[in-house]
Amino acid sequence: MNDSGLGGAGSFWCLRDHRVESGDDVCPAQYRLGPYATADEATRALETVEKRNAEWDAEDARWTGEAS
Repeated sequence: MNDSGLGGAGSFWCLRDHRVESGDDVCPAQYRLGPYATADEATRALETVEKRNAEWDAEDARWTGEAS
């Protein structure tokens, strides 16, 4: 599965396989989120993305004056 030679660079969430991957068993970069320090953090990758997106959307709204 590996196309990057990452070795032990952390844990990733694979969007294609819906699982945590690490070491030499990671899907191609276009399908993964990370690296994360632990497998547990990688498991919560989609929650982390959702939280960050909400924070960035709120900041964008403040920047453009859309926030109340």
